[in-house]
Amino acid sequence: MDVASLVTVSIILLLLATGVALLTRRLRVPYVTGLVLAGLPITELLSRRIGLDPTLVLNLFLPILIFEAGINTDISRLRSTFKPIALLAGPGAVLSSAIIAVLLKFGLGLAWIPALFVGVILANTDTVSMIAVFKEIPVPSRLSTIVEGETLFNDAAALVSFNLILQVYSTGSLTLLQGIQQLLFIALGGCLVGLVLGYLSIPVFARLDDPLSSLLLTVAVALGTFQVGQFLGVSGPVAVVVAGLIFGNFGLSRNTSASSRITLLSFWEYASFTVNTFIFLLIGVEINLVTLWRALPGILLAVLAYQAARVLTVYPLLAGVRWFDRPIPLRWQHLLFLGNIKGSLSMALALSLPTTLPGREGLIALVFGSVLVSLVGQGLSLPWLVKRLKLSKFSEAQQQVEELQAQLMAGKAAQDELDSLLKSGVLPKSVYEEMRSAYQVQVAAAERTLREFYNRRPNEFDENRGDRTKLDAIRRRLLLAEKAALNEAMRKRILSEEIVQRRIQKIDEQLLRLDDD
Repeated sequence: MDVASLVTVSIILLLLATGVALLTRRLRVPYVTGLVLAGLPITELLSRRIGLDPTLVLNLFLPILIFEAGINTDISRLRSTFKPIALLAGPGAVLSSAIIAVLLKFGLGLAWIPALFVGVILANTDTVSMIAVFKEIPVPSRLSTIVEGETLFNDAAALVSFNLILQVYSTGSLTLLQGIQQLLFIALGGCLVGLVLGYLSIPVFARLDDPLSSLLLTVAVALGTFQVGQFLGVSGPVAVVVAGLIFGNFGLSRNTSASSRITLLSFWEYASFTVNTFIFLLIGVEINLVTLWRALPGILLAVLAYQAARVLTVYPLLAGVRWFDRPIPLRWQHLLFLGNIKGSLSMALALSLPTTLPGREGLIALVFGSVLVSLVGQGLSLPWLVKRLKLSKFSEAQQQVEELQAQLMAGKAAQDELDSLLKSGVLPKSVYEEMRSAYQVQVAAAERTLREFYNRRPNEFDENRGDRTKLDAIRRRLLLAEKAALNEAMRKRILSEEIVQRRIQKIDEQLLRLDDD
């Protein structure tokens, strides 16, 4: 396709996406589901063939999506929910792949290699739809973090597993020991590449005082980290995940100016939204309804297989979390099971299947059909499901508290910026004092009202569970800060291990007694 045709197609897709955004908002339908449905008839309307290019998805779109998720993920919150995330994205993904492969092997009579390929592809979760629903219907932040964290690491796990199976198909053999060694090398090597490039980018970023130059650096880090990882034979997605987490949590420090932060985060939000828009439209374009209709029995079996695999992994694994971490409520587990939506990476991996693989076209149809059923069926029912499970605990009092917190945080941030401007000589002291006093009134009013709220009697919190949960979230942060300080003191040999472990055990008991936020 020449440049002029590409521009024309892009304009058509952007206009279509704009129309879908307006329509889905009016109909209260998930945006990504609307995009897929809108993309279905495009192929018939355009004279030139367009579709989802797996190379483009894996080398451009995927690094952008992963890096954007990484820089917006709070490591402290991720650390507090890492155990359930690791279970779902690690053993959970492997077990799901194996269950799907076995069911398709005996249900459709596939050979082991094709069945394993499809198993890995359909075990991957894409939670863009879930995150979109969470933005409209507030859910406990721990649940949201588990969903986002699973997706963040699940993509990397799917690509690592896919490449291992590809190696088995290409070479004809791979022992269990070789497989484990290869897996560790790919995963740990990816972590190392991400750590090195993530930390190396921080001093460079600190020296850039131009927001646009800083933005270009982050794009280079996101795309470059992926390519370096692939070049070294380690996991590019794992490297990008780690680099994004490092840069987002340590690069974007408080020393970064407000304008630079806003410019950078707004750009990545827009980039992620644009990439998702094109991906889900192109998913609709790529799907041929006639071909899927012919493969319908196999598609339905594949959908049942990946849902059965999800049941057999989510519930047993998360039921065991209570032995070493805060238990995961059953309603959350229901959402993690029923929100098991497939998306762009599954489509890209299907198109990346070796051309010499027997029955390749049938496998692609199987995956495409499963993705369509998932996005339309589960995507449309997701908002209803979240409300039905009563996961949202956003009371009027809680909304009032968050408004006060927003007022307090905004006022203090403005005061910090004023202090910086005074110190750098931009503002004269008289103007500084006048402007700071105005913000001080705002901060004092918010602090006074919040103090009255948090000083309520305990039985008032019992009457309003949402209010109590909000206070528990703050208590949890304080306990986690205590725990971090004790571990640091033990590491520096300021305190003995026996004393620290005894205190940490008490803190863990207090954490377990707190409600999930």
